[in-house]
Amino acid sequence: MTDSRIPAAFMTPGTSSFSEFLAAHSPDLLPGRRATPLGASGSGSVGDLAPHGTTIVAATFADGVAIAGDRRATMGNLIAERDMQKVFPADEYTAVGIAGSAGIAIELVKLFQTELEHYEKIEGTTLSLEGKANRLSALIRGNLGMAMQGLAVVPLFVGFDVDSDEGRIFSYDVTGGRYEQTGFASVGSGSVFAKGALKKLYRPGLDQQTTVTALIQALYDAADDDSATGGPDLTRRIFPVVHVITGDGGRRVPDQDVSAIADRVVAGRMERPDGPAADLGGN
Repeated sequence: MTDSRIPAAFMTPGTSSFSEFLAAHSPDLLPGRRATPLGASGSGSVGDLAPHGTTIVAATFADGVAIAGDRRATMGNLIAERDMQKVFPADEYTAVGIAGSAGIAIELVKLFQTELEHYEKIEGTTLSLEGKANRLSALIRGNLGMAMQGLAVVPLFVGFDVDSDEGRIFSYDVTGGRYEQTGFASVGSGSVFAKGALKKLYRPGLDQQTTVTALIQALYDAADDDSATGGPDLTRRIFPVVHVITGDGGRRVPDQDVSAIADRVVAGRMERPDGPAADLGGN
């Protein structure tokens, strides 16, 4: 007869961090603790064998913050997925966009979601936005061994700070270094082109609709110059995933709304392929 009782570890008071609990009792379940076939033997990198998510963009607006990601995942010079989701809600007031090794990144996001939920259940309150950003930093740091083998994860984290009543953006490096961004940010293979577009399009205090449009314009520019970033797919009707967060909480922008904006962006590019021109009048 098997013992059906809950293991003692689950009944013992301890840390409010779910990842620390896993590290103590089941470390093999952590994304960064798993051996890779090539990396474990030292015979090469596995980075080229795994699908990679590409470009994520984010920007604050008057009432909060928006984050968007293209849908393409690549594996070397091949398109591995055309409709991958790279933007996920972490909790009611935060969201994460992933760039890097897709499988590891999705596992890390799920662990982060559980981390926030576990803390709330244990402590009876939610972490501050700064605390959430720090917890994500620790999870990325735990994946450093995988990153050194070519399976890096570089997310973009956004949230609405209920204490300061504003949207905020945090970027990271593969070591878990955390950097707060002002106004807008981008990560991934097309980030340099997306950020260049946002520099010309972004203005403080934009409304939500205009901000989402600017993000889709930036992703279009990224896809125009980066083969790993997917632009709006009008034939298959595949468009970026967009998530907005305000003081009322977060929500995914409906696909029909995103497609309507994308259709207008594409129509505008038919007239001006390089996109809208920035105002040079000094305003």
